[in-house]
Amino acid sequence: MGERKAIFITGGGSGIGQAIAAYFGERGWFVGLGDVDAEGMRKTEALLPGGYHYSHEFDVRDRDAWDRALSAFNIAAGGRIDVLVNNAGIPLGGSLTENSVEEIERCLDINLKGVLFGAQAVYPYLQKSAPDSCLLNTASAAGIYGTSGASVYSATKFGVRAVTEALDAEWSEDNIKVRSIMPGFIDTPLLEHSPNQRSNENIRQRVTDAGLEITPVLQVAQAAWDAVHGEKLHTRVGKTAHALAFGTRWMPGRVRKRARDSARPLGR
Repeated sequence: MGERKAIFITGGGSGIGQAIAAYFGERGWFVGLGDVDAEGMRKTEALLPGGYHYSHEFDVRDRDAWDRALSAFNIAAGGRIDVLVNNAGIPLGGSLTENSVEEIERCLDINLKGVLFGAQAVYPYLQKSAPDSCLLNTASAAGIYGTSGASVYSATKFGVRAVTEALDAEWSEDNIKVRSIMPGFIDTPLLEHSPNQRSNENIRQRVTDAGLEITPVLQVAQAAWDAVHGEKLHTRVGKTAHALAFGTRWMPGRVRKRARDSARPLGR
């Protein structure tokens, strides 16, 4: 095996994935990027040390493509994969009654099935590099308490949280760490997207109008580093995530009332 540790990041062409790639790359890791956006991956590569990165264009919904991507990265990295970051994901907002079948299935397939496929595909590599290996899943504050106007997205992130907890137990005998990061609203290009096909309003405007904070993406990259090297199962990032976690534990009635009072769905 090579001496340089290796991390593979899906959704590495922008946003959180790009920030994590830069953070680990600056600290001497060999960085692998997976994305459907080849141009975005080239932009991320420009942030990384020369020669210590690898990109693979693929769709996380394709189970066979996972095997091809990880096999190629393993070779490029000198025969090791220490960390997989299951980060690829898409937003979906609006009332459930307004979401199309296509939108619902795409969000479920990328955000949840993609995570399961990635975990399944990377297992033998992480088993080989244990005990310091880690599966890191990008969950969300929407996986702490269901978000009005984002029921499908919330369902996927609750699912990612569940997968993390299940595999933390399932893979404990293999000494593979399984962790999640749970960010609130993060300053990434995703905020410029419309929440669904019917909406002309971007997510950033909805967040701003709601008076919620937008957390710098660097904080998520730092949280990812801490999660990989620490013992916390779930690492919350940003005020919204911390407030929701506190409220659901100690003031569930208040959290429920606030959710009902602010139930103007994203996209309306």
